[in-house]
Amino acid sequence: MATNEVISLNDPHAPTAKAIEAFSVVQKELKSEIIKSRHHWDKHEPKMWSRAEGISDHDLVNFEFEKDLVEIRSAIVSYGTIVLGKIRLPAVNDAEGEGFVHVRIHDPPNRGTEDVRFHSIWTDEGNHDADGRPTTWRAIQTKDTALEFFNE
Repeated sequence: MATNEVISLNDPHAPTAKAIEAFSVVQKELKSEIIKSRHHWDKHEPKMWSRAEGISDHDLVNFEFEKDLVEIRSAIVSYGTIVLGKIRLPAVNDAEGEGFVHVRIHDPPNRGTEDVRFHSIWTDEGNHDADGRPTTWRAIQTKDTALEFFNE
């Protein structure tokens, strides 16, 4: 299993045509997972997706990889390539600025992009209190939030 300690991500950079193609393979599932995550967290901790309050599910996931996948990082692992992507959510633009989700996909070796798999969306349970309980929740990141490895 990949961990931040054992992988070596390349530097953040603009997406290549291959990365756009890889994300396009999982587009339907990715959009569905964003909506599922939002609905799940709205039941348990509405702060997680609070920047999308008042935005319909349809509008929330109305993004296109060709223009809204703004940054990627990747790392080769023994079972393929891990690719992280920063995707702009055009419907989210509030006092904090534009909104982005950080997504992780996996591209197994030796088959092109047809077997690319969605892995996860970063839902940050940030700061913690003295008892270890989270005090901040954020699924929609800011432009300045670094695209770092996550294992959710």
